[in-house]
Amino acid sequence: MTTAAKINQPAVALAIGTVLKYIDEDSEREGLWNTPDRVAEMYGELFAGVGRDPADEIDAIFSEDVTPDPVIVRDIPFYSMCEHHLLPFFGHARLVYVPHRHIAGISKIARALDVAARRLQVQERLTAQLADAVLGRVQPLAVACRLEAEHLCMSMRGVRKPGHRVITTAARMNTAAETADCAAAYSRRDLLDMLAV
Repeated sequence: MTTAAKINQPAVALAIGTVLKYIDEDSEREGLWNTPDRVAEMYGELFAGVGRDPADEIDAIFSEDVTPDPVIVRDIPFYSMCEHHLLPFFGHARLVYVPHRHIAGISKIARALDVAARRLQVQERLTAQLADAVLGRVQPLAVACRLEAEHLCMSMRGVRKPGHRVITTAARMNTAAETADCAAAYSRRDLLDMLAV
């Protein structure tokens, strides 16, 4: 994703300059001359998902030769920013969905994850937003996702435990009347077990 958020870059640059001043850093030093502007530009990229609906990225939907066999996508990398400390968390996502009448272009699922991740986030909400985007746009019988990430707010500060992994899951069943019986064939546990392999 290359779209940058429409943030007020001059105001962000000014704020970063103020932060540098108040952490007792010599902002006149050569290495910091353009740092506020670089950070403001970077924030435009890191927060490019603000105000966007992840489901809108799933715009390649196919309806031909669809079978109700699970589709599993593994090891999709993501990077996001913890809203509590403004430090990154990053890892990989896995997703399984059981098609009903449609399948999605696989790259579109990765794009939906990118849009949801490129904002101030918590991992639990990011996991739910990905599952909800696929459920809402593809309308499968069932969908589940699993995110595994390291949080720099826990690795480099506070308890300082680098290498840890936080795992979150979300599972959704299609409750529409015409799909309820088929969706019942898969339990939440079945879906999550598929993601554990």
